[in-house]
Amino acid sequence: MDDNLINTATSIVAAAAAPAAPANPHELMTLLVLQLAVIIIAAKLGGLLFRRFLRLPSVLGELVAGMLIGPYALGAVIPVPGIGPLFALTNPHYPVSSELQAISQIAAIILLFLSGLDTNLTVFLRYSVVGSLVGLGGVIFSFVLGDLCAVFFGVAHSFRDPQALFLGTISTATSVGITARVLAEKRKMSSPEGVTILAGAVIDDVLGIIVLAVVIGMTTLTRSGEQVHWGSISMVAVKAVGFWVICMTVGLLLARRLTGTLKHLRSPETIAGVSLGLALLLSGFSEMAGLAMIIGAYIMGLSLSRTDIVSLLQSHLQGLYDMLVPIFFCVMGMLVDVRATQQVLVFGLVYSLLAIIAKVVGCALPAYATQFNAHGALRIGLGMVPRGEVALIVAGIGLSSHTIGQDVFGVSILMTMITTFLAPPLLERSFARGGTGLKREVSAAEQEGTRSFQLEFPSADLAAFVLERLAQAFRDEDFYVFRLGQETQTYQIRKEAMVFSLSQEGQTILLTASEVNEHVARFIVLEELLELQDMARAFERLRDMDDMKNSLLKGLFDGGN
Repeated sequence: MDDNLINTATSIVAAAAAPAAPANPHELMTLLVLQLAVIIIAAKLGGLLFRRFLRLPSVLGELVAGMLIGPYALGAVIPVPGIGPLFALTNPHYPVSSELQAISQIAAIILLFLSGLDTNLTVFLRYSVVGSLVGLGGVIFSFVLGDLCAVFFGVAHSFRDPQALFLGTISTATSVGITARVLAEKRKMSSPEGVTILAGAVIDDVLGIIVLAVVIGMTTLTRSGEQVHWGSISMVAVKAVGFWVICMTVGLLLARRLTGTLKHLRSPETIAGVSLGLALLLSGFSEMAGLAMIIGAYIMGLSLSRTDIVSLLQSHLQGLYDMLVPIFFCVMGMLVDVRATQQVLVFGLVYSLLAIIAKVVGCALPAYATQFNAHGALRIGLGMVPRGEVALIVAGIGLSSHTIGQDVFGVSILMTMITTFLAPPLLERSFARGGTGLKREVSAAEQEGTRSFQLEFPSADLAAFVLERLAQAFRDEDFYVFRLGQETQTYQIRKEAMVFSLSQEGQTILLTASEVNEHVARFIVLEELLELQDMARAFERLRDMDDMKNSLLKGLFDGGN
């Protein structure tokens, strides 16, 4: 039989077997609305399950929910009358529709914009040397071991292969929010180890974004057929770092002037909307420069992180974050083909193990070489182990650009989940052993000591209300207040040389401050508590309270007539 005839027949059979795409825009929109409905419900329920019952980050629940409803699982069999499967596998290279891909890309931009807003550029100044070394060591060890692992298992042909580069980059990211939760529960946020972990995470994020920019540039060169050698690598690195430095410099220099202009708008909603628009604009410019969109979003957030509108932006964009970002993580889970991952399961487990070793060794060695003993260095290394949202975003970029396949993408998801599962209990156990993490006791003359005081309340809800009031009270006094992760009840507060930590644990609020600046923190807290006390007394003296209650009760029974 003629080969052309065989190929034609094969194509016809494959086309007949493939799921039919919606035939018109109306069906496309209907399908997209139904898909979003299922994704949002599944992501929220999955996140709630993991957070409330398993005491794990909700991002893991959102990932698992996506894996369950995706085109490789239930999504392929859930029917939509007149259209076909809910999540049909129409594109073997990228298994979700371009519409869902676009929505998840916007969600990633919002995620990195808010991550930039949450990043404190001055947090590592107190432990700047050791924190920078910790972050740098973690990035170098993680990238090298991830790259070597890909070559050793035959996933990549050389160390400069795009797949090897992406696996190295995915391994560099650290999710400090997960570690912050453990530090808050152990009341170690202001300990030398806690501050060093936060400082290392800042430099880790910045270096990780720059590494991603360099890797994307090298991948672009490879695709265009150009030979990648050290000269071209240097040019790519200069371009990436140059874009970063120029945008960051301009952003930091113009941030206060920009916010001054935005304040003339007088509408918080408009200020937040315009700021998000600027983040999207810089994201587009970043993509046009050959870098990832998320790099531009992170730079814009970082530029605005030291302005006085940062809390306004966070509060007004939080709702958008809560709605769109779970969609992103759920879509990331939908991309996982478990069958493809099974083929490289051994590779995935070894890659995950090396990712843990890389952070522990790469971050612990610089800490041990400076001022920490073995216990303290181990705590710092374990605190840098969890991977999170940035690792998933980098993996998604690699998959959408066809640089990595389904198997490697699944390995990235597996590594993220394993490091997130293992790090918290290991870190808790390291602190449970007790003892100082420093090589020698630091005298008061060498380092300011810290003191903690706590406030007890009748209920956790009342404590949460007071916590938010106290955070705002510090903001009103021109302190820089930022929340350590979206799912923690811990704030770090800074103003010049003053550093405070404010957290909630059930019915208790804990505030940690240096001995020198403790009186400042106590005064602000006392002032706010007196205002709350006056508010409570005024509420008790409200004369027409009974009339209000009677009016509401009357309305309940007679329908408001």
